[in-house]
Amino acid sequence: MIHTLSKLVTYEEFIKWLPDDGKRYELHDGVIIEMSQPVGKHEKVTSFLTLELAMQVRSSGVPYLLPKTALVKPPQRDSGYFPDILLVNSKNLTKEPLWEKESTVTQGASIPLVIEVVSTNWRDDYHKKFADYEEMGIPEYWIADYAALGGRDFLGNPKQPALFVCQLVDGEYVRASFRNNTPIVSPAFPQLNLTAQQIFAAAL
Repeated sequence: MIHTLSKLVTYEEFIKWLPDDGKRYELHDGVIIEMSQPVGKHEKVTSFLTLELAMQVRSSGVPYLLPKTALVKPPQRDSGYFPDILLVNSKNLTKEPLWEKESTVTQGASIPLVIEVVSTNWRDDYHKKFADYEEMGIPEYWIADYAALGGRDFLGNPKQPALFVCQLVDGEYVRASFRNNTPIVSPAFPQLNLTAQQIFAAAL
């Protein structure tokens, strides 16, 4: 990640500044960050999960969207994130003040599930975004660490790939880890029939 500007900016300034240059940027507490281009394996895992969730949405009939470029903004922070996968509850969008003009969601009730596929900036996914998504009240957050890039406190020693499902309980995330062929338990999709091994195999 590259810090592109030295001065802090507001979220409104960030939205006005966002260039159409083919690059991806996020705002982290007033600092504009240029995101590195995802590697091929990262994109394969992201695509696999997007397709799996799309099938779940269609089969269950829930009013969810999978927008490609929507932003997530913690309400009290000058931050804006482009999650790898964002599930949006279309029925709550009328309550979102920034949705129509800026494709931005700010309320946990609008986001049944958010997923980050871990890259080299793994601390953002495990710490910063974990805390901000928790504070927003997003009920479910997945951290898909297919390449075992995270810290040993999360992945063990030696590190092993893992998928973490963080479920909001009494305002705090409770993290459950899934490896190999253990079925993933997802509150958003109770009928999900998927394992971490199936997800990570998509990267091969």
